[in-house]
Amino acid sequence: MDIRKVKKLIELLEQSDVAEIEIHEGEESVRISRHGSGAMPVYMPQAMPMPAGVASAAPALAESSAEDEVEEISGEIVRSPMVGTFYRSPSPGSKAFVEEGQSVKPGDTLCIIEAMKILNQIECEQGGKVKRILVENGQPVEYNQPLFIIE
Repeated sequence: MDIRKVKKLIELLEQSDVAEIEIHEGEESVRISRHGSGAMPVYMPQAMPMPAGVASAAPALAESSAEDEVEEISGEIVRSPMVGTFYRSPSPGSKAFVEEGQSVKPGDTLCIIEAMKILNQIECEQGGKVKRILVENGQPVEYNQPLFIIE
């Protein structure tokens, strides 16, 4: 294929809304793309609205009942400062940082939250006794999710 034809195709591609073109001429072929050698863009489908009468109350109900359960118990609620994975101990075979009923003081490590392959130690801000541990080891946690109750 003649280089002049290729240059002309590039110019036509730049002037149009076409993102990619492929031309076959006998045994020769050329493909010109605005995307380079990387992956094609991914188009995400839009979320479909729920039909009338179908409510997604189950997740909201579960979330509110968990919040109600936490509110029924008195004490300071230690919440997750980030999204990640909750770990009670520094390594899989080692002893947990804290247990229910254990006394803690400010600065004591309560748990680790792994976020983006970084282990973040979550420290106690106020001393007291660990009344409840609200998350299971290895469970994913959301931002501001209750983790511990300290009284």
